[in-house]
Amino acid sequence: MNLFLATVPATAQWTPSIGIIMILCNIFAIIVGYFAIQKTGVGPNLPVPQLAAKKSFGLPELLGTASLGHILGAGVILGLSNSGLL
Repeated sequence: MNLFLATVPATAQWTPSIGIIMILCNIFAIIVGYFAIQKTGVGPNLPVPQLAAKKSFGLPELLGTASLGHILGAGVILGLSNSGLL
């Protein structure tokens, strides 16, 4: 049992800077997804005003880009904490 505990890397505790990094990664992924997703508006729409009148950014696009943003954010947070910058 002690062998497994020794191989688990230490992770950083939550701080406001970690939250800001996750928010920035999610915003980055949503912006990239807004311009990169070619066929939008297939699913239900969001109840918020859209950025452009010709392109509909719906719930499936938001869920997909937010998922990518969380994956990017986890990678950035782990990378920064393991390198000692966070």
